[in-house]
Amino acid sequence: MVILGLGGLLNDAACAILKDGRLVAAVEQKKLARRFQPGELPDESIRACLRMAAVAADQVDCVALVRPFATSSETDLHLELRGLFPNSQIVLVEHHMAHAASAYFASPFDRATVLTLDRRGDFRCGARWQAAAGQLTAERELYYPDSLGELYGRVTELLGFEPNADEHKVQWLSTCADDRSSSLFLEILAPQQGAWPRIDRSFLHGERRNRGGFSAKFFQKLGLEDEAEIPPAARPTLAAGLQRAVEKVVEAMAGEGENLCLGGGMALNVLLVAALERCGKWKSVFVQPAAGNAGTALGAVFYAWHHIYGHSERVTIGDLCLGPSFSAEEIKQVLENCKLRFRYLLTTEELIDHAVEEINDNRIVAWMHGRMEFGPRALGNRSILASPLNPYSTENLNAYIKHREPFRKFAASVPAELAGEYFEVGPNARFLATVGRVKPQYHKVFESAVLGKDLVRVHTVSRDDNPLYWQLLHSTGKTTGLPVVYNTSFNLFGDPLVCTPRDAVRSFYSSGIDAMFVGHFLLEK
Repeated sequence: MVILGLGGLLNDAACAILKDGRLVAAVEQKKLARRFQPGELPDESIRACLRMAAVAADQVDCVALVRPFATSSETDLHLELRGLFPNSQIVLVEHHMAHAASAYFASPFDRATVLTLDRRGDFRCGARWQAAAGQLTAERELYYPDSLGELYGRVTELLGFEPNADEHKVQWLSTCADDRSSSLFLEILAPQQGAWPRIDRSFLHGERRNRGGFSAKFFQKLGLEDEAEIPPAARPTLAAGLQRAVEKVVEAMAGEGENLCLGGGMALNVLLVAALERCGKWKSVFVQPAAGNAGTALGAVFYAWHHIYGHSERVTIGDLCLGPSFSAEEIKQVLENCKLRFRYLLTTEELIDHAVEEINDNRIVAWMHGRMEFGPRALGNRSILASPLNPYSTENLNAYIKHREPFRKFAASVPAELAGEYFEVGPNARFLATVGRVKPQYHKVFESAVLGKDLVRVHTVSRDDNPLYWQLLHSTGKTTGLPVVYNTSFNLFGDPLVCTPRDAVRSFYSSGIDAMFVGHFLLEK
């Protein structure tokens, strides 16, 4: 049985394929085509997934399509799908059901509360579900415009960032200040009726198209002139106040119990995930790591597998490296076509030795191996690496390679079995979906990666998930005594994660990266 899922067609389109109960492929359109047109079928993503699944379009039994998916006539899209997949059943999945399915069915829980929150996927912007024995039942819903994601986007614009794109910057900025302004945002959210928000619209100006659309009342509360630019010194405090207010409201919305699953774009906020992990109201918290609109493609195939075809066997998301990979011959062809000088490393040991030498020599290394990660985070297959022992690593990565703000720190990758020696962190660190705390005795070592007082983005790497990257971390530890490497995504200038060898070459030679390992090929500047 082949089930193909399509999600995020109006915002971050992606395709996923479930084949005989196993998730075999998932990839976002923008990573392949380096472009995105709302409402179009993600043709490149579909072709790539069919190729990775080794199936033809006429072998697809079911196409599960997540709403909303069309900017004009839905009939036209339906006819297009019938033409592409002539033998398939078409199944429509509601947006928040797809978010909920992607979170619950990917979790290790049989029974759980599922909370889905986003900006606006359909008329709903949030829902709480009860899940048991493979069934999801909506318990309560939150409707637009009472949207936490919408408020977060408005503040993103207010602080000078791009809404619906840079919300993660507000999250990291929030670690740089206290949350004294949280009372203002709690007043705006006006939680009531069991602590679910009902946004006070008097703080917003319906016709204003700048400064986040906030009204004179909002600026007055801040002690500023109407529509005034937020002073740079005040921006971290506003970000912190918003973040803490959202955390408090979401904690109340979730309630308490044994197991909690999180889905939707708000679940990409790792500080929010960490707050729910530590609030003491839940024994276990699981977040679907590709929680945004692209991740609904996973929810679509899970929904069809369980609800349409009635299967009880759960599907695992595995290591989340579900995208394309490239053979040595394919890599070599790209490098030769670009007329580049390279060295081919014959064995894995030689590859690891050279990478460790580069990292320990305080050089910045691009690392591209195996299948591309699904979702927004690099998990060791499309990464830029640096040594925590390099006092200039964060400055070099931020200022000269990633060209981004200094308050945005880098993740610390560590073997899962050794993570407890350096950090306090939970299971969601497997996919970089939460933050941990650095232990006091190592605060100085990881100072350049610390957020706020003691928070650190931790990526725990197991041998089963990524044996090559795990070996690299252990080999680094053998030479330095510290089996930890700083990891950030291999992309530049806001582009998607690199996918192909050509993408990697372009980014390598457009940046200050010192060396690049693409498969067993080594390139140096």
